[in-house]
Amino acid sequence: MTRRLAEVAKKVGVSEATVSRVLNGKPGVSEATRQAVLSALDVLGYERPTQLRGERARLVGLVLPELQNPIFPAFAEVIGGALAQLGLTPVLCTQTKGGVSEADYVELLLQQQVSGVVFAGGLYAQAEAPHDHYRLLADRNIPVVLVNAAIEHLGFPSVSCDDAVAVEQAWRHLASLGHERIGLVLGPGDHVPSARKLTAARAIGDVPDEFVARAIFSIEGGHAAASRLIDRGVTGIICASDPLALGAVRAARRKGHEVPSRVSVVGYDDSAFMNCTEPPLTTVRQPIEAMGRAAVELLNAQIGGTVVPAEELLFEPELVVRGSTAQAPKA
Repeated sequence: MTRRLAEVAKKVGVSEATVSRVLNGKPGVSEATRQAVLSALDVLGYERPTQLRGERARLVGLVLPELQNPIFPAFAEVIGGALAQLGLTPVLCTQTKGGVSEADYVELLLQQQVSGVVFAGGLYAQAEAPHDHYRLLADRNIPVVLVNAAIEHLGFPSVSCDDAVAVEQAWRHLASLGHERIGLVLGPGDHVPSARKLTAARAIGDVPDEFVARAIFSIEGGHAAASRLIDRGVTGIICASDPLALGAVRAARRKGHEVPSRVSVVGYDDSAFMNCTEPPLTTVRQPIEAMGRAAVELLNAQIGGTVVPAEELLFEPELVVRGSTAQAPKA
């Protein structure tokens, strides 16, 4: 008990006597200090006293599908910082292949009595994935916000980059450079943002099925998918993520095609270091800062008892032209 008091006191920056007063429900402690002590208990892995377990912790789950794609650490930085400014402690939950699943993380977060959860990418974007853990959160009335397009009827508010506008910007850029054979490297068939991108592309131009290649979201996936498109005569490639685009650049080079003189490539996200690649990547930028802060505002409103409609806030992307796109090659 003494060790626990000392650890919590050190974490919060208060005396052991103050921690003891909080744990025993005694008066004379400010609400901010009381909440800080309870959050420290949760973070350090100690159980709350029985009389305090009914209260939700000042912890917020931040669930990410991976950390290899730089866009997800970028979202984590913005969302985590905004939560901290509100006195909320983010608990980072990152999935790994063969490791802890998204549903497992939800169970762990519920055990910790979190105040809410932000999902920045995940199974909610895949129509054929399991979604029971989202329903569990809804049944428990846990505040939740989703980042980027989700399947319908989950009942949570979301903040998304406008996939249709992103594709329109990329397509018109390639078309203005004379490209007529434009292909798409997208995620799996049940991936909602990819479906939106394909619908938007077909509303703008001619996209036959052979000019659409599906891939897992990785450089290797982009390489394999883009290889198929290049073999079919595509000269401009629009990708659903920056890692996919880097794979497309690699695929073109492996086939002896220079980027951008023979094949032009456009990414999506404008994640870290895309201006340092060779060539620097033309991409469509997600407004990460604005989206992350909006997600936290929506979550905090729910935590405070405000009813937030299960609507999607759409944010405008921005085309960033660099060195991976150029005039279409002459036939």
